[in-house]
Amino acid sequence: MRFIAGMVDKLQRHPKRIVFPEGTEPRVLQAARQFHSLHLGVPILLGERPKVKEMAERLGISLEGIRIINPVESEDFDLFVRRFLLLRRSKGVQEHEARQTLAKPNYYGAMMVAMHRADGLVSGTNEFTGSVLRPLFQIIQLAPQAAVASSCMIMELPDSKFGEDGVLFMADCGVIPDPTVEQLADIAVATARLARHLLGVRPRVAMLSFSTKGSATHPSIGKVQAATALARQKAEQRGLEADFDGELQLDAALVPDIAARKVPDSRVAGRANVLIFPDLNSGNIASKMVRVIARANAYGQILLGLDRPAADVSRGSNAHDILGVAAIVGVQAVDYELLYPGAGRRLPGEPVSAEV
Repeated sequence: MRFIAGMVDKLQRHPKRIVFPEGTEPRVLQAARQFHSLHLGVPILLGERPKVKEMAERLGISLEGIRIINPVESEDFDLFVRRFLLLRRSKGVQEHEARQTLAKPNYYGAMMVAMHRADGLVSGTNEFTGSVLRPLFQIIQLAPQAAVASSCMIMELPDSKFGEDGVLFMADCGVIPDPTVEQLADIAVATARLARHLLGVRPRVAMLSFSTKGSATHPSIGKVQAATALARQKAEQRGLEADFDGELQLDAALVPDIAARKVPDSRVAGRANVLIFPDLNSGNIASKMVRVIARANAYGQILLGLDRPAADVSRGSNAHDILGVAAIVGVQAVDYELLYPGAGRRLPGEPVSAEV
């Protein structure tokens, strides 16, 4: 709770507009109500107004201060359709297809963020990951200097001795099934940068494996070793002050006594606040295990590398989780250019040269 309290405090000073495409979902309605009540900004619910109001009344939730937009009835709908046609012209998309697509809340919400009608997007409570990510990747695209889109989970653990006062960043847990060396390095740097941005401390990044410093041999270990070296290089090039070490087993990354025996000279081992997994299987399984068994508060997936801030929450999220993710996305939006210099300057369909 301390971590989210810090996000709430900052966002109260810099309120933002967050769009929630799943406007009739009870957990989203509860989170939107809390978002407004805490003075974090304006929550925007997408959906048919009568259905949103009906659900709110059933739950006893006031809609005061909450915007409701039905995509097909909005004044921006025709503009968004034209932008989508411009963006997808190389795919041969026709106007009737664009209208059908933009009528879908996740597409409309992504376009709202891309066109600066909202500052961030939170979706996923009733959607498969692909239904959330596909519109974002088609409309928002990559941020300047970002080579890949990925995601991270932010875990707030009951035991504060782990991570940074109980806060751990874990990636990639939701996007890239089997990252290359280059992608793994980019994931590590992007997650470290987010940790630095949100926590204000030096990231200590553990590149995880089933081996610690050559205790086993396998091609996957070589990939982690190469990605560690490349992540250090990329971080230095981008002016990010962070420590990277790998390959490390999980216990060596988090437990000081074990780290002292296995890697006594490491600046990361035993003190890691960022965990980078070698593939999506391990990352996704580990993040859900921590949430279920350790009863951690889990916030994510926070998407990395996009030109605007967004998140794909788990279908198992409760209203508190959704509120926490919305607060994190809002805080990112306050100074997103610190994460990705030049981000947010290009509208959908504009050429890359328009960024500079």
